[in-house]
Amino acid sequence: MSTLTSQVKGNVAEITIQSPPANALSSSILQDLSKELDQIESNPSVKAILLKGEGRFFSAGADIKEFTSLQGADDYKGLAAKGQQLFSRIENFHIPVIAAIHGAALGGGLELAMSCHIRYVADDAKLGLPELNLGIIPGFAGTQRLPRYVGTAKAYEMILTGVPISGEEAARLGLANQSFSSEELFEKAEQLAQTISQKSGPTIHHIMKLIPFAHTPQFEAGNHAEADAFGEVFGNEDAKEGIQAFIEKRKPAFKNQ
Repeated sequence: MSTLTSQVKGNVAEITIQSPPANALSSSILQDLSKELDQIESNPSVKAILLKGEGRFFSAGADIKEFTSLQGADDYKGLAAKGQQLFSRIENFHIPVIAAIHGAALGGGLELAMSCHIRYVADDAKLGLPELNLGIIPGFAGTQRLPRYVGTAKAYEMILTGVPISGEEAARLGLANQSFSSEELFEKAEQLAQTISQKSGPTIHHIMKLIPFAHTPQFEAGNHAEADAFGEVFGNEDAKEGIQAFIEKRKPAFKNQ
């Protein structure tokens, strides 16, 4: 059963995450998203992608329960590397990917949104990286992308506290392009995607290649370091306790080990 739906409207491919209730980013969602990108790459008429979530959330994060099936640092490092590769593929895609964020984009959900080129967000949405509340760290390039948009000091605050910010604040900080009421979010995002899709395909492709030159050359090195740390963290007792507490719906009792 597919975890995504996709339809083409004009020259825009609309991809919707459908994994209620939280649209958690399971391995199957990541695989299906990669397949959707394959399909879009083979369709030259598509000139923009709109990514959104069905139901209450854009995506409330990774599928924490899947973590319990992994064994050792190498497994966790491999998981981080796969997520990073997919999100880097999105960031380097040949056409723009627009995220329409409602409800919540937390953990892996925010990391996915940050890999998109443009983010429109609902005023009352919640955006954050709460992984430290589970005794783990972001693993899909969250420590590398968030400082780009909100600055180093704010990134430290958001990641170390795990406290999310509103969509309205995200727009003010530059994490989102614009914020709208929940009622008008999807309409505004669709209008943007359709506007972009009316441009010349070759000019869009050139812009998508040129703007990334502004990024720091140290980004991939930071990605590798994050994946290494992600693998090491899962060997800690606090990570096991944090994940188990999440599954059992209780507050974790960390022992700093």
